[in-house]
Amino acid sequence: MQIGSHDAGRLILAPMAGVTDAPFRKLCTQLGASLAVSEMLTSDTRLWRTRKSSTRLSHSNEGGPRSVQIAGACPSLLADAARAAVDHGAQIIDINMGCPAKKVCNVAAGSALMRDEALVGAILDSVVAAVSVPVTLKVRTGWSPEHRNAVSIARIAERAGVAALAVHGRTRACAFKGHAEYETIARVKEAVTIPVVANGDIVTPQDAARVLALTGADAVMIGRAAQGNPWVFREIDAFLSTGEVVAVPSQGEMRAVLGAHLEGLYRHYDEYLGVRIARKHLSWYCKGRANARDFWARVNKVTDPQLQLDLTLSWIDALSTPVAGAFQTMSRAA
Repeated sequence: MQIGSHDAGRLILAPMAGVTDAPFRKLCTQLGASLAVSEMLTSDTRLWRTRKSSTRLSHSNEGGPRSVQIAGACPSLLADAARAAVDHGAQIIDINMGCPAKKVCNVAAGSALMRDEALVGAILDSVVAAVSVPVTLKVRTGWSPEHRNAVSIARIAERAGVAALAVHGRTRACAFKGHAEYETIARVKEAVTIPVVANGDIVTPQDAARVLALTGADAVMIGRAAQGNPWVFREIDAFLSTGEVVAVPSQGEMRAVLGAHLEGLYRHYDEYLGVRIARKHLSWYCKGRANARDFWARVNKVTDPQLQLDLTLSWIDALSTPVAGAFQTMSRAA
């Protein structure tokens, strides 16, 4: 799949606030993600001076294409944010109109924008005109099951010059509840000529193949299914390419990957914050693993990075041979 002049592939890591930081993006691309979208940045660039925003702007040691997501409701502010993100190294600008979080929707941003198609058009026109890099858009199927307007939004996006569109198969009202529906994504794909990315409830390689077949989408976007299982991209790629199910990671690979992930977090933030951010990742890595409860009870209290790393590696060393599907025990998610 092409996004402008960039080869974006067919396996995209979804933007997730507090998750898809630079260390996690790098890890997922190393394990098969063809594009990794950054955490969401507010369109108010005055707030970019905070430590949280400054770390989200970091793209050190990342390959391309570098995609940065911005969110807001004011066309001029979003245009300014897009220009600033490009100045910081963004090669693709992604606009968030898919987030269902109340704190985002309460300020008429995220998926709340889908209620105002005129404003959607104004935002897209403004941002596309502001930057020379491709602009992409992430939406939901609509505001509610009674108001699914993703097709209309997709046509507005195409007219504005948006380069690609990602559609999550739920409405804003659905949040992450129930099951994603793909009929609307299929109708979006039929309605526009720009690339369409399908998102929602894609957990296994078989899910990815089924969703691509149902929707005709050009690529799939993986979100929470990658938490604790960055290998999911490699597994999906192999299945789509050959129809074969690849072996689960060996203990040696798990040791190398988790060790590199933790050390990357310590470097990216600092040891104090890195240890604390690492805890949520370790909780996801624990899912479906032997002795996870005892390990988690110990490692969750640790404040020293070396001890956190040592406990993690010792836990992996004590595991028996990984069981196929062990990382697929998580609930279906975006």
